[in-house]
Amino acid sequence: MKEKINYSDIFRTAWKGLKSQFWLLTGLLIGFTIIYSLLFIFAIPATGEAFTISGIAVSVLCFFLLCLFQLGYLKNCFQTLDGEEPQFSSYGQVSRKLLSFLVAYIIYSIIITIGCVLLIIPGIYLTLRLQFFFASMVDENTGIIESFKRSWTITKGHSLSLFVVMLIMILISFIGQIALFVGLFVAIPLIVLMYGVTFRRLTTPAVQ
Repeated sequence: MKEKINYSDIFRTAWKGLKSQFWLLTGLLIGFTIIYSLLFIFAIPATGEAFTISGIAVSVLCFFLLCLFQLGYLKNCFQTLDGEEPQFSSYGQVSRKLLSFLVAYIIYSIIITIGCVLLIIPGIYLTLRLQFFFASMVDENTGIIESFKRSWTITKGHSLSLFVVMLIMILISFIGQIALFVGLFVAIPLIVLMYGVTFRRLTTPAVQ
């Protein structure tokens, strides 16, 4: 069986996908960033007191919008990897998964936090093994528990390789930040595409 995680293949495939839909993927990210920022600037009380009823309401709304965008954007990236043009209708489609994603994300955060408290390394290990719950929910339409089981199964025996992929993503993010932060609008879609490619490599049977 061939090695499923090939770093150069993951980067090359993600980069190819980014180039094919560069303006759309970066445009979506830039547009959401502007809307998200304006919402905070104009909706948070002028006094700067975020812990008012209106401040809390805006914060909750922003969090829901962020989660919805993450779901839809990952769906768009999977469409890109499939050679399709990302569709705005994806955000409406994934909205049905929003509540499930929020619950799964909370569970994931609690698990990782507990792992990090246990001397960091368990937290990193659990992050690597459970990270694809998100991709499974979007790409395979799995439920909360099923998505975690799916991620745990496909990552078995690949922890070290996934750690290297994570380091590559961190490096790309760092490069994006030092490029006057403008580079993040290239780095972020590239990282999301790499995440999607890695998931697909783990879920697709290797060629004999």
